[in-house]
Amino acid sequence: MEYLFILGRIILGGFFLKNGINHLKNSKGLAGYAESKGVPAPKLSVLVTGIMLLLGGLGILLGVYVEFAVLLLVLFLLGTIAKMHAYWTVEDPMAKMTENVNFYKNLALIGALLMLLSIPAPWAMSLGL
Repeated sequence: MEYLFILGRIILGGFFLKNGINHLKNSKGLAGYAESKGVPAPKLSVLVTGIMLLLGGLGILLGVYVEFAVLLLVLFLLGTIAKMHAYWTVEDPMAKMTENVNFYKNLALIGALLMLLSIPAPWAMSLGL
């Protein structure tokens, strides 16, 4: 089971790490999208959330500062579901469906992250900080 947990950490942490890198590499385009959704200070918001994703992903991947990593990621996801994927405000049926899927995907990720807090530290094969 330990190896499955490590594999899960690689997948989950890597997902957030990849998205953090994407935020920083494509901040201009993502800032335009964030602006279209009414996000205040969109460029700064994209950069800050990119850093949150990077740090959170690394924390899960390496098993360090797990509580802080989970906090960063949950805050990011809560803001994202509220501002970026508010499917109930969308009129177009296809766009509404896309936002609905992303809303509930992010909600499921929050659930997975919260479950990590129940696993005693230090985690197997982690830096254990």
